[in-house]
Amino acid sequence: MSIEVYRDAWGVPHLRAADPNELAFAQGRVTARDRAWQLEVERHRAQGITAAFLGAAELDWDAFVRRARLADTARRCFARLEATDAPTAAWVRAYVDGVNDGLAEGADRAPEFARTGLAPGRWEPWTPLAVWLSTHILFAGFPTKLWRDEVARRLGEEWTELFATDGPGTAGSNGWVVSGERTASGAALVAGDPHRFIEAPGVYQQIRLACPAYDVVGLAVPGVPGLAHFGHTGPVAWAITNAMADYQDLYRERLRRLPDGSVEALGPDGWAPAAAHRETIEVAGAEPVVIEAIETARGPVIIDTDGGTADGWEALALRYPPRVTGELGFGALPALLRARTVADVDAALDGWVEPVNVVQAADTRGGLLHRVAGHVPVRDRANSLRIVPAWEPAHAWADAPAPLPRAEVRGHAVMANARGLAAPLGVEFAPPHRAARIDALLGASAAWTPEATAAIHSDTDNPSAARLLEAVRRAGGGLSPAGSDVRERLLAWDRRMEAESTDAGLYAAVRGAVVRRLAAHEAFAALRGPAPYPELFRPWLLLGPRVAYALETLLVAGPVPAGDVDRIVREALDEVGAGEPPAAWGVTHRLAPWQALPDPDDGQWPGLGGDHDCVLSTSSVPGWTDRSARASAARCVWDLADRERSGWIVPFGASGVPGDPHHRDQLPLWLRGGLAPVTTDWQKLTKEQG
Repeated sequence: MSIEVYRDAWGVPHLRAADPNELAFAQGRVTARDRAWQLEVERHRAQGITAAFLGAAELDWDAFVRRARLADTARRCFARLEATDAPTAAWVRAYVDGVNDGLAEGADRAPEFARTGLAPGRWEPWTPLAVWLSTHILFAGFPTKLWRDEVARRLGEEWTELFATDGPGTAGSNGWVVSGERTASGAALVAGDPHRFIEAPGVYQQIRLACPAYDVVGLAVPGVPGLAHFGHTGPVAWAITNAMADYQDLYRERLRRLPDGSVEALGPDGWAPAAAHRETIEVAGAEPVVIEAIETARGPVIIDTDGGTADGWEALALRYPPRVTGELGFGALPALLRARTVADVDAALDGWVEPVNVVQAADTRGGLLHRVAGHVPVRDRANSLRIVPAWEPAHAWADAPAPLPRAEVRGHAVMANARGLAAPLGVEFAPPHRAARIDALLGASAAWTPEATAAIHSDTDNPSAARLLEAVRRAGGGLSPAGSDVRERLLAWDRRMEAESTDAGLYAAVRGAVVRRLAAHEAFAALRGPAPYPELFRPWLLLGPRVAYALETLLVAGPVPAGDVDRIVREALDEVGAGEPPAAWGVTHRLAPWQALPDPDDGQWPGLGGDHDCVLSTSSVPGWTDRSARASAARCVWDLADRERSGWIVPFGASGVPGDPHHRDQLPLWLRGGLAPVTTDWQKLTKEQG
């Protein structure tokens, strides 16, 4: 083999090989060496076998993955890929071969294997597709339909969309493209900033992939070949955000068991056979758990909603595009690496399936792209809002997917999950604050540089505070002296959620008190009981987080009378005034990453600036915890004038191995809002031996 591995000053791998397949092998191998523990956790999660070594806490996830048939869907999609696009299938196989070649060495370096007694397993050609599915199956937020059903059932149909917002369980992002006419160099800039649940090791991997056919830098998803979301080939660069499209449906199924043990489901044409089999989930430290996996003509049953009667039982089935079509869109991945123009990026993404993204791209010829990519089924509007009855024909999917919107870029374009380009494809979008703020900042200059553009990522202005501050302004009468002092400080506050700001900490304390009181109001009493669904879906079904994220709406609309809202705000001001003065925002607003094996040293995680609706989006659950589980999973600025003036950053580092010099060396720079330089001169890199 002709594979060469180089590293930059941050430990980022730069790979060279003779051809794309050899390069894919190299990407798999270096990822296994750097991220063996992470890869094996993701493989287990994708197959629903994590409880076998992580214990009963993972049982809900394993049961969901098995019932949703994610691994089987990945097998189907890979089989279709082999039949319709053999070169891409061979490329994916080469990546998997590289993973298998490097796993043993990577596992020897990773202490987590010894701690859990886990031995590295073997990846199959379909495993990267399964990892992709498990990583993104909750992106479209289908559990929100469970919540809307609960609101309609318990509170009333008129309140079904009361809590509509970019809720606690969804993933958003910022991104923008600036045309050459508005940059200092005369060439375009593309910026990406994906907000996801932060995991350690990180969910993105900086990497360079070079062979005679192409030379690309970008952010890979460990376990998946290529650079699906963020890449710069030299002549063209791209970035994505979550389009907030609705492309997954929940069907209420009526099921019955026949004397021979088989299962039937009631569909539009009457009772029809459903596939059913049992699976055993191994659980470390506990007895195995046996589940039944059932699949109707709509899709896999993921939730049983009652215990059943002599006449049968009801359950919920999930319908999602890859399960229906056998397509995941992986043919786009090698095509993106070969791209030279925005037309190439555009054509590559025509075959994309899931998740549905807004894509922006620019090339050195002046080309610009702003479009939606993915598969959104055409069906009845009710499917997008609620759980729908499987036996009614009106809720079937049309054969062809929805057309995908695109827009012309004039000067600059912003994507931040708000209702805009993708509006025809979704129901709930992020509030407009991040998009409006980025748009305003970009409009203030016509000479943008990569460095100035990078600074936008760290903006901490909090527009969503305005409505609560207006309620604070109205609360002038009847306050205690201490409550009045709190009010005066808030009205003088600059609205910036800086980590060092005690005024931001004061605002957060008052907001939390308001949220708790609103959630406790008798108007929401019917929503306080537990929902009859697995623990996995709790982030979408708890009243507290729902009130917290819909606070702007609930302050001016909803079942809580205006007079009670004003009283609640006064009580919150008095409560905060009577207590210990709140600390600076970053003292309580600290990073809380997910780890398969939690680190016992919780105090190591730093304080953060920003907030849910800031451009520096760092999400907590106001009223319950200031800890931030969601933040920027990576940031990049791609310069089309000079790729070496581009920058990128991840929250931790290039290595997933504790103790490695590059395990968390990027964290201080990430906290400051900085970007590490993209180095493409091979002479400035260090070649690995062996």
